[in-house]
Amino acid sequence: MLRVTKVVTAVKLKFMRIVKTPILEECYKKHADAKTPLETWASIIRNLTLENLNEIKRHFGTADVIGNDRVVFDIKGNKYRVITVVLIRNQTVYIRWAGTHADYDKVDAHTV
Repeated sequence: MLRVTKVVTAVKLKFMRIVKTPILEECYKKHADAKTPLETWASIIRNLTLENLNEIKRHFGTADVIGNDRVVFDIKGNKYRVITVVLIRNQTVYIRWAGTHADYDKVDAHTV
């Protein structure tokens, strides 16, 4: 008689975590209309589990992967931008800068 057993293994999904959220808070203290879009962006990020940087485009079609683990996100119809370092290995997003698109043009996204 053949007996079939079902083996169930627990898979622990590790969701993204965001580091340096005070940078977001500074941005929306200066620009009140940025608060809801930035909080929505952060909420979406915290509920993701990514296997590679290219998957970000699936969730944020206007995001730009610019190299060296850096990703630039357009917020509120590109009125604001957030520069991040995304480390897939430990599912962490480091916020490097957040501000208006006009201010973004004054910084180097590769080094900020």
